[in-house]
Amino acid sequence: MSDDDVHMEDYPTEIHDYLVAFEKSLGSVDEMLKTMMSVSRNELLQKLEPLEQAKLDLVSVYTLNSMFWVYLATQGINPKEHPVKQELERIRTYMNKVKEIADKKKASKLDKGAASRFVRNALWEPNAENEHTTKKGKKRK
Repeated sequence: MSDDDVHMEDYPTEIHDYLVAFEKSLGSVDEMLKTMMSVSRNELLQKLEPLEQAKLDLVSVYTLNSMFWVYLATQGINPKEHPVKQELERIRTYMNKVKEIADKKKASKLDKGAASRFVRNALWEPNAENEHTTKKGKKRK
C-alpha cells in the first residue's frame, strides 16, 4: 500500500480532486507571497503610480481577509455570520471605486469640435432645388 492509498482512506474519494486543486492553490498563494515579501513595501510602492498603489493595497487586504474567511470555515465558524463578511464587502466597494477611476482614465475624451463637424456633415440639409423633388428625382406638383 503506497502513501497515496493511505491518504485516500483518510477522507472520502469524492473530494480528492477538490483537495488536490486546493493544495495547488495554496502553493500558488505561497509563491505569490514569497515574491511579494522579497521586495520591501516602500521600494515596491515607489515604483507604482498612486492608482496602482491603491490596487495593490486593496488586493492585499482582500486576500488577507479571504484567507481569514477560509480559516474561520476550517474552524467550524460560519464566516457569513462573522464581521469578516462586512469587511470583505467594504473592500469590494473600494475596489469598485478604484475600477471606476481607472475606467474613467482609460475612457476616450470626446473631441467636441470633431463631433459637431461629423453631425453637421451627416445631416441632410435641403436646399431650394431638393425641396421640389422626390426620392426618385421627379418634381412635385
